[in-house]
Amino acid sequence: MVEFRILRGRSRAMSRITTLDFRRANFGLFKDLLGRIPWDRALEGKGAQESWSVFKHHFLRAQDRCILKSRKSSKGGRRPAWMSKELPEKLKGKKEVYRMWKKGLPTWEEYRDVVRLRRDATRKAKAHLELNVARDVKDKKKGFFKYISSKRTTRENVGLLLNEVGALVMEDTEKAELLNATFASLFTAKVGPQETQTLEVGQKVLRKEDLPLVEEDWVREHLGKLDIHKSMGPDGMHPRVLRELADVIARPPSIIFESSWRTGEVPEDWRKANVTPVFKKGKKEDQGNYRPVSLTSIPGKVMEQLILDVISKHVEEKKVIGSGQHGFTKDKSCLTNLIAFYDGMTGWVDEGRAVDVVYLDFSKAFDTVSRKILVSKLRKCGLDECGQ
Repeated sequence: MVEFRILRGRSRAMSRITTLDFRRANFGLFKDLLGRIPWDRALEGKGAQESWSVFKHHFLRAQDRCILKSRKSSKGGRRPAWMSKELPEKLKGKKEVYRMWKKGLPTWEEYRDVVRLRRDATRKAKAHLELNVARDVKDKKKGFFKYISSKRTTRENVGLLLNEVGALVMEDTEKAELLNATFASLFTAKVGPQETQTLEVGQKVLRKEDLPLVEEDWVREHLGKLDIHKSMGPDGMHPRVLRELADVIARPPSIIFESSWRTGEVPEDWRKANVTPVFKKGKKEDQGNYRPVSLTSIPGKVMEQLILDVISKHVEEKKVIGSGQHGFTKDKSCLTNLIAFYDGMTGWVDEGRAVDVVYLDFSKAFDTVSRKILVSKLRKCGLDECGQ
């Protein structure tokens, strides 16, 4: 008896992730739809949360109508980034010459020359792409890391994790719950030593009535400077869309920001984040060796920039931050810190003094900051609690 086994080729895997297809976007219609809405009347008498819900409803409804969505293709089905429009035709010609050579029409030397030309064209295309990626890395970091990720043969997912009793966790849901509990436990609410809240003589407190108005021009300017290569947050608002519509939608966010600024009410979407665990170092089974990377709302980040500008201006005017602070300071960086440190150390060595250097590093410094202590410090600097 003769048995036959028919093997069917594996079909291309389709991704379940959908993304906005900007190549088929109709931003003209998008602007027209949102431009018709009387935002002052639509948001009148509403709080920050309710106003945000109204704005989000109109925005996403217009977005569904003007920007189509498409599924991301699998890695195997995607055309390589270095593949230009002309290159496939050249590679196609190579196959035709190969078929003709198998029939004995061209000589081996002619076929070899064709292969070399196509190979050189492919290498030049790859080199040209990598040169552009390296040249534009400062402005297009996302494209650089996307290209690096495409060169990997395997995708790094979270592997097996050890729970509290030392058992291995294999299910994705259990891993997410375990990591979520670990990240949440890092945020501490303990209160540090009580410090005096007395301000220096003549130091003015920045209260709610002293806060600047959220101007529509300020919102329009910041929306127009958004990085379109960033990803959108859980609210579904992409920075490219917000930037394209900056002239039309500046009014509703300014009303929402103003309401949130005065009342302290923060829309729920701004407090949500898509958290991705990134392995740092050590054993991969230890959940404590992963750090959370959060993807938050873009409008929420614009609101954070507003608060940052006011606080930065206040502490700069009051000279709260000393000259020795280099991190997270405008016109300063790790390089300026190293230069200042090196200058001081070499000066002491030239004077013949003994110099000992001790390096300290805080474990999970940003995650373990006490919010109560931070608020206490801000109030001591003249920032009233209702104005934060």
